[in-house]
Amino acid sequence: MYQNVQLFIGDQWRDAQSGKTLDVINPATEEVIGTLAHAEIPDLDAALEAAAKGFATWRKMTAYERSKIMRRAADLIRERADHIARLMTMEQGKPVGEAKIEIMGSADVVDWFAEEGRRAYGRVIPNRVPGVYQLSLREPVGVVAGFTPWNFPMSQAVRKISAALAAGCAFILKGPEETPASCAELVRAYIDAGVPYGTVQLVFGVPAQISEYLIPHPVIRKISFTGSTVIGKHLAALAGKHMKRATMELGGHAPSIVFNDADLDAAATILAANKFRNAGQVCVAPTRFLVQEGVYEEFLGKFVAKCEALKLGNGLEPDTTMGPLANDRRVAAMEALIGDAVQKGATVRTGGKRAGNKGYFFEPTAIADVPMDARLMNEEPFGPVAIFRPFQTFDEVISEANRLPYGLAAYAYTRNTKTATALASELESGMVAINHHGLALPETPFGGVKDSGYGSEGGAEGLEPYLVTKFVTQAGA
Repeated sequence: MYQNVQLFIGDQWRDAQSGKTLDVINPATEEVIGTLAHAEIPDLDAALEAAAKGFATWRKMTAYERSKIMRRAADLIRERADHIARLMTMEQGKPVGEAKIEIMGSADVVDWFAEEGRRAYGRVIPNRVPGVYQLSLREPVGVVAGFTPWNFPMSQAVRKISAALAAGCAFILKGPEETPASCAELVRAYIDAGVPYGTVQLVFGVPAQISEYLIPHPVIRKISFTGSTVIGKHLAALAGKHMKRATMELGGHAPSIVFNDADLDAAATILAANKFRNAGQVCVAPTRFLVQEGVYEEFLGKFVAKCEALKLGNGLEPDTTMGPLANDRRVAAMEALIGDAVQKGATVRTGGKRAGNKGYFFEPTAIADVPMDARLMNEEPFGPVAIFRPFQTFDEVISEANRLPYGLAAYAYTRNTKTATALASELESGMVAINHHGLALPETPFGGVKDSGYGSEGGAEGLEPYLVTKFVTQAGA
């Protein structure tokens, strides 16, 4: 059922002009399941030309008209959810149930921005002189280039496209080469819903070549990127050189703090579920488990039990609760990071190695007493490994939580209201969840601080980067 993936340029699905393709690999079987079209400069030029025309049309439509088309796209995503979920699992690896949750959540994002775009209000500013009107108007920034990753191929793209379209922008999406089909289905829903010619374009290819061509191009007025901090800094610098707006959602190394007074069962259940979701390949995944000494061993035991209850397997199998890593590079990265930590004195409590000899499977891992100089304590693992260290005092754990340059997400569990309030104030993080996991809802801001990026991709804040302010002052003739 997996079909070859094409580019969408102008108003048609088509192959690259060169005819080049790239293979798509199923990470559970290591088999080639299809190909995707490989865009080069002539394809990008065609997409840019079409997007400029699309913007001229889309921006003139009323917010009400745009909203109706977007709502139809959301309905189509829901109608096609089962089909898209199987495609996503085949190319990305996550269990099909997780894939469907991502898809249905993506439809909710489209709906939410469809309505929020109708509320992008300007304002009237009181005058100083009779007969003068002073208006602050909101206008779409222009054509946007978005660059999205393979770990959540629909939900990462949908925030960018939907916010841009709600604001009246046109969009060129550089989708993920490893997971192109589910991303293409998002674009297909928008096209089938009736967005005008050129409003949404989809390309794949060599990421560096595409980004370094699109970002400086005069048609592009803003970029949005989700990915690693290293690449994000490079693209942000390129955007700054050409005075392009940028939204950057980059890496993380989320501290997950468990105090002596926490509900340990709830903390272990929620944190384990979110640690191993998508095999740990989540930018906001709990990573550094900082557990107060009084409950350190008890909590670690509960967490290890959660790890060992997971069922590794092909995401299409109904009993699978964790699928493979996305590619062989992630397996090698996990082995290197865990090997380094063990060599420096850490203890693997469960997991810690590749599973089987076919597919990119890696065991859910808990590793204890990891020394501060271990790579795991300083580099984003982006995989199914939970890193445990004990702490004694509030000040000590805040110092460790804020030590790294990352600041995307942070988690904490405590029954003490005073402690919870202090955590919300002291943690240097764009998002903080206390006693539950409540991130990435359509109506809430999603973004980081420090090296984890800037700008938000959810909530009312997610619409702002796609709008510019124009001040108009007018006196009567």
